[in-house]
Amino acid sequence: MQKQTHTPLHQRDHLDWPFFDKSHHEFTQSVDRFADSSAINAIDHTDVDNSCRRLVKALGESGILSACVPAPYGGLTPTIESRRLALAREALAFRSGLADFAFAMQGLGSGAIGLAGSDDLKAAVLPKVMRGEIIPAFALSEKEAGSDVGAMRCSARLEGDHYVITGEKTWISNGGIADIYTLFARTGESQGRGVISAFVVYPDDPGFSITERLDVMAPHPLATLRFDNMRIPASRLLGAPGEGFKLAMRTLDIFRVSVAGAALGFARRALDEALVHVRSRQIFGATLAEMQLTQAKLGEMASMIDAAALLTYRAAWRRDVQQLPTTREAAMAKMMATENAQTVVDTALQLFGARGVQVGGIMESLYREIRALRIYEGATEVQKLIVARDILRNG
Repeated sequence: MQKQTHTPLHQRDHLDWPFFDKSHHEFTQSVDRFADSSAINAIDHTDVDNSCRRLVKALGESGILSACVPAPYGGLTPTIESRRLALAREALAFRSGLADFAFAMQGLGSGAIGLAGSDDLKAAVLPKVMRGEIIPAFALSEKEAGSDVGAMRCSARLEGDHYVITGEKTWISNGGIADIYTLFARTGESQGRGVISAFVVYPDDPGFSITERLDVMAPHPLATLRFDNMRIPASRLLGAPGEGFKLAMRTLDIFRVSVAGAALGFARRALDEALVHVRSRQIFGATLAEMQLTQAKLGEMASMIDAAALLTYRAAWRRDVQQLPTTREAAMAKMMATENAQTVVDTALQLFGARGVQVGGIMESLYREIRALRIYEGATEVQKLIVARDILRNG
């Protein structure tokens, strides 16, 4: 995306909400400094692999990745805090979708290791993740097992003191550039989620291969992985056998709210660009901003952003401070923030007219970036089901 420095002050009012304290202000300022640095300006969107590697290294050097690991391994807080993840992603997404992606995957890719890895594994991996020295990935999805995780076919069987893994994973972010993968595979014969286990694998494990690199409308490293009788030590199992699905959901519960944070960043950027445009665009002897139809759109956009922000930071605060389950709240936040942001971006693009659809323009970039967020880490339709089932079960 085109360069834009600090988020306008009128779009930072939410930092004064009671969800945050002084440390969150200071952390957000540090993210702002990074987002205005040469690391963002140097992004080459024609070479996303190397751009991501450079971004991860720069993020590590800036100290921002300390929000992605728990305190014993260099993190800012005893456990990963959802509010900081969401704040960071909001600030980064305002400037660059690829920078937001690079940050998010350092946490998501290593999150399960922090939750269920052995002490030795945590000590070997998490400090390097925090320093930006290694890139992790989260390998859950398959061609027939995206939203329906229970349909997973990738399997792992125990042979002595090794697991032998066979199958494929696809749509894996950081696939092809990751140094370490959190892999989920079936360790039982029955169908369903209760026979899924989690493992740590490396790209140089014999039998591991990248069979396809995938291109999407908001470019980032993405690949299909294949495992041909890949043998790994049984010690690389995360948690106990059969706990993989619960571990995946625990990880996603932490990071799903941060997707809403990224959506807020894209939406705020769209509103900011729209405000600049309508104040200068002349039409029928007046500025576009003077037209009541334009004002109605701006009022709707601002209200949708605040509504989504309240849901987002309510969910993060509930998890961080109240330490309560947030499955329903995180689903609401992810659903509403991404859907609202899509509307905000689309409305801003409409205000830009023909300029809005020009390839290489800011609105075209935002339009591509926001569309993917309504799908990954649980499509909107899945979030609706999560909310409905929770209220049916708990009232």
